[in-house]
Amino acid sequence: MNEPVTSETYAAQLRRLADLTARVREQRAEAHTWHERQCAAAERAVAEATDQLQSAEEELDAAREQQERVDAEVAHLWQQVRSRLGARRLGGPPTPANGVGATDPVPLLAKVRDLLDRAGQPGELPSSVNPLLALCGVAGAVLAYGLGAGARALGTGYGGDLAVGLPVLALVVTLLGPLVGLAPARVLADRRHAVLGPRPITVVIGAGLLTTVLLLALGR
Repeated sequence: MNEPVTSETYAAQLRRLADLTARVREQRAEAHTWHERQCAAAERAVAEATDQLQSAEEELDAAREQQERVDAEVAHLWQQVRSRLGARRLGGPPTPANGVGATDPVPLLAKVRDLLDRAGQPGELPSSVNPLLALCGVAGAVLAYGLGAGARALGTGYGGDLAVGLPVLALVVTLLGPLVGLAPARVLADRRHAVLGPRPITVVIGAGLLTTVLLLALGR
């Protein structure tokens, strides 16, 4: 009576052992799969971190290069400001303020260069110097008329061919008198870092021409 029970118990133990073995195999497979997934995820994370680190290093190198270029450009522009303004006491170039948000410095530097270029371009003389310009025209006309009068006097004194040629030369010099005033007017414009435009030229020549006409009328 005990033998069937023993055989049945032995068979049940075998089935249980088989079930346990299968369960262990499944758990081992699951553990192996989980391990592989974890390793793959870790490898992906390491690869992504490596790529991010490389990108960060490249961005850092680019930022350093840009900073060096910006610093050099700022120093150059600041030197131009100091030389044009003659302000030696300004010291070194300004430094970025702390706590200011990041701003692309390239457009700002372009605006500074544009302002310096426009500031460096000479403008036209202001209307306030018109009396000085007129005085230049008058002085040139008087000088030319004086030279012409001297030439005529020499021609009259020496006679002969000089008496014929020098009065003609004197007339030419006298008529060029309005243009003589442009020379001191140009010096005035250079000192004021300005150009001798159409309006200043008109003032000089107009004043010189009027003076020449008056001198010729009075000299008759």
